[in-house]
Amino acid sequence: MNLDKLNWNILKRLQLNARQSNAEIGRQVGISSPAVSERIKKMEDAGVIESYNTLVSPFEVGYQIKALITLRAFMGMLKPFLEKVKTYDEVINCYRITGNENIVMEVVLKNQKHLESFIDQLIVYGETKTQIVLSRVVKHNEVKPLK
Repeated sequence: MNLDKLNWNILKRLQLNARQSNAEIGRQVGISSPAVSERIKKMEDAGVIESYNTLVSPFEVGYQIKALITLRAFMGMLKPFLEKVKTYDEVINCYRITGNENIVMEVVLKNQKHLESFIDQLIVYGETKTQIVLSRVVKHNEVKPLK
């Protein structure tokens, strides 16, 4: 889908606050609410807009640790891991990557003991490295038009 300046303007506003009404977006970008709705629907159908989500603070709901864990899969263990990782409640994001490691996961854990037991489950599939997240520097920065 070819996105014009108006579509990018709508996307910018949705990325900042997906709960605002089409009428409010229309006022900000200078078109009617039905026109905004039609453009959003086309972007959804084209796969430009993948979903709308609620971000929950893991710390506010009781998790004490957020970590990034990389995994370098043992020979023959990558495909089984790619299926298994979908079953872990601790994993909130998982990416297959290039480089020395095959996988990077963003995980939330109750405490240090939970981290230890989670890593024990992973080492069957490969070698892990863990980094504890101290703070977020950039929070879900918006996707911007290509220049």
